[in-house]
Amino acid sequence: MPPASPTAGLTSIVVVVADSGGDALNCVEAALASTAAIELIVVDNASRDGVPEALACACAGDARVRLLRNGANLGFGAAVNRGAALAQGDALLVLNPDCRLAPDTVARLRAELAAQPRAGLVGAVVCGVDGRPDRNAFRRDPLLARALATFRARALGRGGDAVPVGGVQIEGPLPATSVAVEAVSGALMLLPRAVFDAVGGFDEGYFLHCEDLDLCRRVRDAGHAVLLAGGVRVLHAKGGSSRRRPLFVSWHKHRGMWRWFRRFDPAARHPLLVPLVWAGLWAHFALTAPWLAWSGWRARRRPHRALSDSG
Repeated sequence: MPPASPTAGLTSIVVVVADSGGDALNCVEAALASTAAIELIVVDNASRDGVPEALACACAGDARVRLLRNGANLGFGAAVNRGAALAQGDALLVLNPDCRLAPDTVARLRAELAAQPRAGLVGAVVCGVDGRPDRNAFRRDPLLARALATFRARALGRGGDAVPVGGVQIEGPLPATSVAVEAVSGALMLLPRAVFDAVGGFDEGYFLHCEDLDLCRRVRDAGHAVLLAGGVRVLHAKGGSSRRRPLFVSWHKHRGMWRWFRRFDPAARHPLLVPLVWAGLWAHFALTAPWLAWSGWRARRRPHRALSDSG
């Protein structure tokens, strides 16, 4: 259970690792250099790459760090919930292990949260190693009606929002200031602890992917604003674990999209549409599965990157 009185001004950073490679060490090192008061809770989903052991050794003398080891891979949302149950801070920062914070990132995100009385969740502009912003930082709910409108517009040569499996990206330049959005990237999300608890944390019915869209939607449905801090940028290297298991990731992404559709899309109220959406999702998975299986096999044949070379 969370503390009865969370520590004011303390940000609890929860990082979930699952064979995440050396990037996780860089993530932890950068987080601990924060100028804001933080504690760091690393939740291990049964990693076998030696990273949890390396983290335990590297942070043995730092009281701000706790390592929680699960006996199995519980999925992302379930692992965050277990880490959050140990958190002492009045704000919770959910952070992917392939992200690297600047020393002032936490302080700037907390300032954005404090400046907006209705704010229930704040995200940042995540950027690739080349410095380019990831369009997934700025998303809308992946509604069926939006997907159909986009495909129709593209068929007529009129462009339209990109519609990847996992959320509708918004075209055009990213904002330079904080703006209200429907969803942000799950690679980094800051919430007041009270909001996280009030909405029940992550839905553990998702294993991997789409739980961020679900959380953003429930925060909005509870009357809070989801904000993108357009002036805050965070390096996101993209996970090595996902690259080595693309078929596994894609399976859970499609499964997550189906769960999101049934829970939130008005189209799910129409019984004739439900089987069509189900068939379309899994036909898409089946068509992409051979390529994903082959690319995963190739990635696994490459040697793991040494932890000391992961910068």
